[in-house]
Amino acid sequence: MAAHYQIVGTTALEISASIEAGVRTDAFPAGAPLPAVRALAEQLGVSPATVAKAYQALRQRGVVETAGRNGTRVRHRPPVAALRSALRPAAPAGGLDLSGGSPDERLLPPVGPHLAAIAGAAAPVGYDHDGVLPELAALARQRLAADGVPADAITLTAGALDGIERLLAAALRSGDKVAVEDPGWANLLDLVAALGLEPVPVPVDDEGPRVEGLLAALAAGARALVVTSRAHNPTGAAVTAARAGALRSALAAHPELLLIEDDHAAELSSVPLHCLAGATASWAFLRSASKPYGPDLRLAVLAGDDATVARVAGRMRVGTGWVSTLLQRLVLALWRDPATGAAVAAARESYDRRRAALRAALAARGVPSHGRTGINVWVPVRDETQAVTALRDARYAVAPGALYRLGSAPGIRITVSPLADEQVEPLAEAVAAAVRGAAPGAFSA
Repeated sequence: MAAHYQIVGTTALEISASIEAGVRTDAFPAGAPLPAVRALAEQLGVSPATVAKAYQALRQRGVVETAGRNGTRVRHRPPVAALRSALRPAAPAGGLDLSGGSPDERLLPPVGPHLAAIAGAAAPVGYDHDGVLPELAALARQRLAADGVPADAITLTAGALDGIERLLAAALRSGDKVAVEDPGWANLLDLVAALGLEPVPVPVDDEGPRVEGLLAALAAGARALVVTSRAHNPTGAAVTAARAGALRSALAAHPELLLIEDDHAAELSSVPLHCLAGATASWAFLRSASKPYGPDLRLAVLAGDDATVARVAGRMRVGTGWVSTLLQRLVLALWRDPATGAAVAAARESYDRRRAALRAALAARGVPSHGRTGINVWVPVRDETQAVTALRDARYAVAPGALYRLGSAPGIRITVSPLADEQVEPLAEAVAAAVRGAAPGAFSA
């Protein structure tokens, strides 16, 4: 806790509001510990029960989390806008930031020419617009059908996470349980907390969610399941045909479960899609434009059963209304452009080459890693703090696995998109030294 900031209040509401103000002003940055319940109660002159109630309210809103023996701390991405530009620490001076999880901006297809064409040709729409351009829906169905995804009902959301939020909010209520991958997407874990839902971890291996973990989550009462089809963040896992069949069998006895699949990598993934669509009566499949075409393209196609899609589309109609038709026309133009398709294919090959090169270099040094698809490599470690610190000393920034884990083993996530070919071997040497606990040498620019 920052020495200059003092929590105040005599009621649970006042105490929780004071802590939230500390989060907004960055007095409590992401990961910051809060005082122990009894210590804060004594400081404020209130009962421990009052402080515990304040902490409980903050947990239910996803602002803080319980960290076991480490007490209570601010979540990585609390649902409170803070006075700071980023939650991740800055990369070491003169170093290489491999912690971001973003695509290589140099490989994103240009959108300027398409924007210019759309600006001159797009007709205005009124408030009665029904949401999805027919030509975009038709091409989306065609592209999904090529991957074996049924798409009779389709709508659009402002990205994959927006779609997941709308699906969970439409089907679940505060306190309901959601089966999530462990390790899994940090943003999803924070979203689940912000919605007041309870995450139930499902262990992941290179072939996707493990069946025994799913069965345990179902037995624990999970009412929804979120699965990453390919390019799993952070491990690079991809659901195989055999695993998909086994997961379908496990889900067959739970038709009431809401199944959500996130195929965020889409065209960037070099392995075939093995989807679970239709394994339950309520299902949705999301495919975002952000990874292949640029993070600023906040559009995702949401396909699913009629009732599930209708709930999302209906809720949007009484709120935001629809995803901008200008953005829809831009994505449609990108899909139709052969040069854009070639650029995405080149990016896919580049990520595959860099990811494979790093994993091979690590393996040559006796360091196991994971990363079948996508832009990340997951490296198991004994001590995340030690490994991250050692790499920072060598001027590399990597993401600590704690951001993505519920109960799984420690690790670090390395994003390969900023990595040049000549930097692979020095990085592997630094990672190997960090994993062994030795002091690694600095990388060569």
